[in-house]
Amino acid sequence: MRDYHAPVDDMAFALETVCDWASLHSLERFREATPDLVAAVLEEAGKLAREVLAPLNPVGDREGSRLEGDRVRTPAGFAEAYRRFVEGGWNGLAAPVAWGGQGLPFVLALAVQEMWTSANMSFALCPMLTHGAIEALDIHGSDELKRVYLEKLTSGEWTGTMNLTEPQAGSDVGALKTRAEPLGDGRFAIRGQKIFITWGEHDMAENIVHLVLARTPGAPAGTRGISLFLVPKFLPDANGRPGARNDLACVALEHKLGIHASPTCVMQYGEKEGAIGWLVGDEMKGMRAMFTMMNAARINVGLQGVAIAERATQEAVAFARERIQSKDIADPAGGPVPIIRHPDVRRMLMTMKATTQAIRALAYHTAAAVDRARAGEDDAARRAAQGRADLLTPVTKAFATEMGVEMASLAIQVHGGMGYVEETGVAQYFRDARIAPIYEGTNGIQAMDLAFRKLDMDGGAHWKALIAEMRDFAAGLPQDGALGAIRAPLLEGVEALRAAAQWMIGNAPAQVRDRAAAAGPFLRLFGTVSGGYLLAREAAAAVARQEAGGGKPVFLRDKIASAHFFAEQMLPPATALLGPITRGAATLDAIPEAEFV
Repeated sequence: MRDYHAPVDDMAFALETVCDWASLHSLERFREATPDLVAAVLEEAGKLAREVLAPLNPVGDREGSRLEGDRVRTPAGFAEAYRRFVEGGWNGLAAPVAWGGQGLPFVLALAVQEMWTSANMSFALCPMLTHGAIEALDIHGSDELKRVYLEKLTSGEWTGTMNLTEPQAGSDVGALKTRAEPLGDGRFAIRGQKIFITWGEHDMAENIVHLVLARTPGAPAGTRGISLFLVPKFLPDANGRPGARNDLACVALEHKLGIHASPTCVMQYGEKEGAIGWLVGDEMKGMRAMFTMMNAARINVGLQGVAIAERATQEAVAFARERIQSKDIADPAGGPVPIIRHPDVRRMLMTMKATTQAIRALAYHTAAAVDRARAGEDDAARRAAQGRADLLTPVTKAFATEMGVEMASLAIQVHGGMGYVEETGVAQYFRDARIAPIYEGTNGIQAMDLAFRKLDMDGGAHWKALIAEMRDFAAGLPQDGALGAIRAPLLEGVEALRAAAQWMIGNAPAQVRDRAAAAGPFLRLFGTVSGGYLLAREAAAAVARQEAGGGKPVFLRDKIASAHFFAEQMLPPATALLGPITRGAATLDAIPEAEFV
């Protein structure tokens, strides 16, 4: 496993171009986020990722976290690394200033989160969940809960979790059975079991704040009867310090395919007197509060696909430069050459490189829309930005995580047999990446969300606006030169996406199964075309910079070549998905259920 080097130039270029940093920085809330500040944040974060977090990645994979009694011990070095992370102020980068945060744009925090995840995905999951808890409490929590908990969560001294899943209630959250009995003083006694709780117990922070979904007495069945509760590991004393241990415990750790250092806990609440919790938001409005946490998490999980794809690409390129094997097919009289010269290896490397840049651009663009929805100058701008963010969140989560797995698999293929054995370390990326398409609502759920909710928002205004924007941009590209080769395949991709979206919303309720059958390939088409469009924007900016005589020549050529490759090699297969999308569910249902063996 080689050293990780944060792709700071590519991150900064994406922020500048597809996020339009100049206009984001012009908003009153983000005036302090100057280009110089952004450069400094990226540079310093890259150092921490490379020097502190990345060396612990193989250690965490080998050692894993372990359960000792009801306490979890993290692998060697993790607690010290987390202390340095907190001391550096990294946890509060985008958190509200009122609670000790720096109030910087979410998209900048996302870029930094990419570094943590590339360097050490297991470690990065802990602050990612804390950020979601901060947001949920800041929006839905009472003034007293905010006063007691938000400063500690913002600093990272305390960490946060989300508790949804139960043995009988996975994606069907409405089937949960955890109970919350009122104690008459604003407190509730929580009793039940939650599974798959990431970082539910650990030794890196002095307190852990669990956000737990549960039912109050008399609550109706299904999601309408669910409330959200804050349940700390240690009950804060009068001075806000961790006091008595609450009636909760980690009773088991899951043995997983990857992310071994991240403890995935079975949490038991209320084995004795009941775990003390406080209501977050209104009773029986828990899903609304939890979705505040989950929507941010879905973009962050999409970013995990970006981060793993980046790390896997770095490993594959380095190996392909070093590995000497076989002659160059164009020089049969010569000797063995580095495998990077072989066309099939080069195809894999270019696929990894271009795809990673495309999904990074998609994730950053989505996060920047979230920032504009929060800080836009007028209601119309905020509504439009929120619509863009809502539309692209399931696309970002699902498409980027699928690409993360595929790029990690390609990295193993580039390594050949050395990739399949553990000593090179590249197999870890594939194992770690595989959870991301499952996290925070499986990718099938994301596809259904896009097909049945997001397309129909505001009468389809948001997808129509995005497709019009894509079409106008592509049509405005020159018909020759470096950008000319991108123009035709991008226009074809945009038209296929428009036709597919029109088919999806045109299905009558009686054809609901046809629409559901098309949801997965439709999301893939949406993600690929969106990624190609954003890479084309980056390429156009790179050409403009070349013509002005600025920038780094090698980097700018790289951006143009990556966008060209993606348009030529990745867009046409995605465009062909229009056929499967519009053929409905007939072939899916051709074999009767009873005969499906």
